[in-house]
Amino acid sequence: MLLELNDVEVDYGKVRALKGISISVAEGEMVSIVGANGAGKTTTLKTICGLLKPSAGEVVFDGQRIDGRRTEEIVRRGIAFCMEGRRLFPFMSVIENLQMGAYSRRDRQVKAELDRVFELFPDLKDRQKQAAGTLSGGQQQMVTIGRSLMSRPKLLMLDEPSLGLAPLVVSQVAKTIQELNKQGLTVLLVEQNARMALRISDRAYALEVGEVTVQGESDELSKSDYVRRAYMGV
Repeated sequence: MLLELNDVEVDYGKVRALKGISISVAEGEMVSIVGANGAGKTTTLKTICGLLKPSAGEVVFDGQRIDGRRTEEIVRRGIAFCMEGRRLFPFMSVIENLQMGAYSRRDRQVKAELDRVFELFPDLKDRQKQAAGTLSGGQQQMVTIGRSLMSRPKLLMLDEPSLGLAPLVVSQVAKTIQELNKQGLTVLLVEQNARMALRISDRAYALEVGEVTVQGESDELSKSDYVRRAYMGV
């Protein structure tokens, strides 16, 4: 497995946000985590990338424990975190935002990675000198994903990439994530939009109040009466 969380617990003061969850992601796989607000989805991603420290359990990436390590070291090891809400530098240009994603790299292939991002998102190439804060919501999400790709990650973690976007744009974002995965990038996708997440991922975990309530192949979960009622509103 490329990523493993084993019996991970995380506390916010006296409140236990994650209650011994175990999650795995194989290399080349796309795994989704679905659940309502407060389920522990974002906490899981923050714990993986070192923004939060587990009070118990372990996080293993590419064969080595990373819980307790600094976030910048985890990024250099190959994990990129595309955060909820896009979190761009609004007064910086598109290309400057993208270049910030390569800050941890010391090789000379940054230009090639930039060309790859522009090939993936042609709209950004035409707007590379435009201030990121003046873009549409969908274009800003493209910049956010592109910035994460600039670190050339082994694992891309996406937190609610469809949030606040129009249905047509959500479909475009989903297709982009699928294409990245088809190109060999391992993806861990967190989504409230369970319908979309289960449609494009290989496997899925459902979180509820810090615990994994159900897990399995995404196709099978999408047919589950429990999942359809609890997470898809059907």
